[in-house]
Amino acid sequence: MIKIQESGEMYLENILILGREQNHIRAIDIVNRTGYSKPSISRALKLLKEDGYINIDKSGYIVLTEDGRKTAEKIYERHKILSDIFIKIGISEENAVADACKIEHDISDETFEKIKNYFNQSKKDTQ
Repeated sequence: MIKIQESGEMYLENILILGREQNHIRAIDIVNRTGYSKPSISRALKLLKEDGYINIDKSGYIVLTEDGRKTAEKIYERHKILSDIFIKIGISEENAVADACKIEHDISDETFEKIKNYFNQSKKDTQ
């Protein structure tokens, strides 16, 4: 499996979210969700397919592979937890979500796990 770029992670995350909202996902659904151009989406999907992160059937339906799902869930978890932490410490939801989106792709696994564990422990301590 090839190391995926930030833009690829964002596409996988969007595919994961769309998959939770609807049964079938096509390129146009990603266009509508992200606002990116159809050619940009098509190129990204081609690369994700070549790298083994998605499959596209004859009808144009997009499905995450096991590696694609793992990557998407990892990024989505980071996004949710970081957004929640930022909101909890007083950052506006708009900025919290935007900043989490920037950080989720670059933060190391070690740092994220420590932040997540600290946040989860502090939630338990205040209950």
